[in-house]
Amino acid sequence: MSTMKTPRGRLSIFSVVAVVICCTLALFALLFTESITSSHSIFNFKSCSKRHVAKSRKSTRDERNAEDEVVNSEVDDRFEFDPNECSVGHGKWVFNSSFKPLYSDQTCRYLDRQFSCLKNGRPDSDYRQWEWQPDDCMLPRFNPKIALEKLRGKRLMFVGDSLQKNQWASFVCLVDSIIPQDQKSMKRGRSHSVFKAKEYKATIEFHWAPFLVESNTDNPILADPKKRIVKVDSLSKHSKYWEGVDILAFNTYVWWMSGTKVNSLWGSFANGEEGSEELETQVAYRMGLKTWANWVDSNVDPNKTRVFFTTMSPTHSKSVDWKNKDGIRCFNETKPVMKKRYWGSGSNKGMMSVVANVVEKMKVPITFINITQLSEYRKDAHSSIYVKLKKEMLTNNKQIADNSDCIHWCLPGVPDTWNQIFLAYL
Repeated sequence: MSTMKTPRGRLSIFSVVAVVICCTLALFALLFTESITSSHSIFNFKSCSKRHVAKSRKSTRDERNAEDEVVNSEVDDRFEFDPNECSVGHGKWVFNSSFKPLYSDQTCRYLDRQFSCLKNGRPDSDYRQWEWQPDDCMLPRFNPKIALEKLRGKRLMFVGDSLQKNQWASFVCLVDSIIPQDQKSMKRGRSHSVFKAKEYKATIEFHWAPFLVESNTDNPILADPKKRIVKVDSLSKHSKYWEGVDILAFNTYVWWMSGTKVNSLWGSFANGEEGSEELETQVAYRMGLKTWANWVDSNVDPNKTRVFFTTMSPTHSKSVDWKNKDGIRCFNETKPVMKKRYWGSGSNKGMMSVVANVVEKMKVPITFINITQLSEYRKDAHSSIYVKLKKEMLTNNKQIADNSDCIHWCLPGVPDTWNQIFLAYL
């Protein structure tokens, strides 16, 4: 009998070990299941490259409201737009022959002639069919109803130069088509224009302030840049229009780039050129932006007003930038630059750094509408020679091409994408 007891004892030990192993494996399995189904309470990844994290977060979000109507549901490895995670400046232009703009220069009567390229005789229209696709997220299409709901009872004002006017005109035309004729109005002024959406008690406004700070070329405009004087320490003539606005979108760049130096002035304009001093462009730009930043920090309540800054819009005046040695500025360009991270001579990174440094020190949060890199590719989408009716153009083709407008953009066109990003942030 004693020889039978030993095997029984060993069997018992093996049984216990087996049970322990099984229990341990079961516990690990339970913990693993819990870890992949729970929210991210320990690891909080914000990098755009962690797409699986963003997609998991997307799957656990609550039911969306009407904004779901414009989310691109295409199945790929990009995640739903999140302003804290999506880098909208990194991506590519994708041609979509089936894309139909929300308006045309024939249907939107609020477009300035210099933006109405097809109406002015541009023979091609492919520039309207390109859609911006960020590398790591899905940018929602512009939905005019959502835009107007966001603006219900509010004032939106674009402030800056004619490129900001380009963006303002785009925004107005994007929402115009769904507003009944008797429910909208437009009042244009030399420095301040107001579009009203009466049903929504909303206004979409533009204020002309090309330097943001005051200058002697605000109104009327001085054609000779050498005669322009910028009052870098004052903006009260402009800022009175900005008070009480709910959403402010600022921009200033191209007017500072007329030369390597800027005639700058402190104090009164009474002394004219005698009281001004030539400053390096970046120095004057920094002084002007600091004046603007001080006004924002002193007068804007971030709980009531949101402030945006549209980054610089690139120019395409040198065809050698994109290896077209026989080209004339942006004239006759019909396709975007496809080279990744292309950067031409029309965008100054030093000026971008000035903006970033000034904004970084501000108390009021500023949201950048980052349009520079994506617009760099679009040499094909400028107003070019189509800034006025074909019959009014000069007969000398070379002279026409040499005077191509490679600053402003055709509408519909690239500024619609700027507003697509802007609405996504709103």
